[in-house]
Amino acid sequence: MIEIGKTNRLTAARRAPPGVYLARDGREVLLPNRFVPEGLVLGSELDVFVYTDSSDRPVATTQTPLAEVGQFACLSVIDVTAHGAFLDWGLDKDLFAPLPEQETRLAKGDRAVVAVCLDEHTQRVIASTRLGQFFDVPPQDLAAGAVVDLLVYRCTELGVQVIVDDRYSGLVYASETYEKLAPGDRVKGFVRRLRDDGKLDIGLKPAGAAGRDEDTRALLSALEASGGYLPLHDGSAPREISERLGMSKKAFKRAAGNLYRQRLVSLTADGITLTRERPAAAGGSEPAALRKPGAGPGSPPAPPSTRRR
Repeated sequence: MIEIGKTNRLTAARRAPPGVYLARDGREVLLPNRFVPEGLVLGSELDVFVYTDSSDRPVATTQTPLAEVGQFACLSVIDVTAHGAFLDWGLDKDLFAPLPEQETRLAKGDRAVVAVCLDEHTQRVIASTRLGQFFDVPPQDLAAGAVVDLLVYRCTELGVQVIVDDRYSGLVYASETYEKLAPGDRVKGFVRRLRDDGKLDIGLKPAGAAGRDEDTRALLSALEASGGYLPLHDGSAPREISERLGMSKKAFKRAAGNLYRQRLVSLTADGITLTRERPAAAGGSEPAALRKPGAGPGSPPAPPSTRRR
């Protein structure tokens, strides 16, 4: 069976004036001359993408689309009509998003996250911004802490809505979002929990010790990049810390305390300063702040408050 809207491995069956006909299971599809690889031998196999032309006939191409049927992608709107919008998906023929499949009407120049799907009546490949109907229900055994791929599709006051592993719906709460994200951004994330409504709570940083270690290394890197000093302290606004470091104020204070206990920084009412010399941990190993996640922390004295008085 030849699948429309997907990449198919087909056999070069016969030549004709318009191109080469490729076949599988008794069915054929035309690969136009402009896409026929030089030296193609009849009987050889070829990976091609199959879609429908302007007359709704199946046609093959060696071009690669940005997304196939069953996948999501962020695409640019290149034209609009009274019936819908045309999006650039990497092929000569643009992808059409019918007006009924647009949750919010698209305009020329927009970038929209869409689901690529097959119209049941016409067998045309189309795009839809009504994404909810295309999400799968996550498996119950999806483990908390699992690393997942995220595609941002909407930003709300509650948080950032994401497509998880190109299959599931997830949410990164605003309280856990410390970097600017926009629809179309692709980032890594971590499963927090599976909710009763079948959606996933997602974090952008690992939970527990791994997340604390990551914040500590991020603060250390930021100090090095800024010449060894940052004007951040207990009295700094959470937004300022988030913009500079991409972490919460709580995470910053925890990371600063970790670096202080390892004598890597000094803390004052005006900011945090990297010390000139970095003492190694006992036994000559590297400081705990530089270890990989999971390394055990040291336990020197607690840091002084850096709150302004």
